[in-house]
Amino acid sequence: MRHCLALDLQDDPALIREYEQYHRQIWPEIAAHLRQQGVLSMEIYRLGTRLVMLMETDDAVYSAEQMMHAALGNPKVQEWETLMWRFQAATPWTPAGEKWTPMAQIFDLGLQR
Repeated sequence: MRHCLALDLQDDPALIREYEQYHRQIWPEIAAHLRQQGVLSMEIYRLGTRLVMLMETDDAVYSAEQMMHAALGNPKVQEWETLMWRFQAATPWTPAGEKWTPMAQIFDLGLQR
């Protein structure tokens, strides 16, 4: 299944550069965690301070709730998330206490005649 999520960054060019540097080669434990949770591919795009994540998952394995619980029990993932929150900011539409927020699909060319 394809997921599209949004998150903002702090409006600070130095922090944005550092955030992008961390994502040039993420920690191996983070990549392993994502794959173990059924994430087949993940891409993050940026426009200004807005981030958009495209994620493909194996529905036989992936569960957002299960992934969250696995992350909470993994000290290395918690270290990464704490570090990343230094750069990140919730969008104006993000529920309290959450980070990456699912976006609503409003168009699909494949469904057009």
